[in-house]
Amino acid sequence: MISIICGPKGSGKTKRIIEAANSAVETAKGHLVFITDTKRYMYDLKRDIRFIDVSDYSVAGVDALSGFIRGVIAGSYDNEYIFLDGVARVAGKELSDMASFFFLLEKIAELRDVKLYITCSCAEEELPDFIKKYL
Repeated sequence: MISIICGPKGSGKTKRIIEAANSAVETAKGHLVFITDTKRYMYDLKRDIRFIDVSDYSVAGVDALSGFIRGVIAGSYDNEYIFLDGVARVAGKELSDMASFFFLLEKIAELRDVKLYITCSCAEEELPDFIKKYL
């Protein structure tokens, strides 16, 4: 399952994904992972959530991000939630150029029963069609 949190820059997307992660701690039976490209929000998350700053691992580009997420999922079959803040920023791509990335994430989420929450800096009406189905 993929859920998209979207809105223009400064609309509170990061705050909403952090709130979603913190509230998921109460009901989650598996691991929770929060992935972003800054340490800025590390202390806003509950300590039960594994925080990963991809800049510590030199993740650059959509292929590297895709491989990194697959590696996180493969590293533990107990991962239940993955929160990805700023997917286009982290990948260094425009959302419109990320169809294959979202297709891959959808297949992995189904196969491993992982819930993915992803923020996109874009107004809802400007989202590409392949992303709108996850709203």
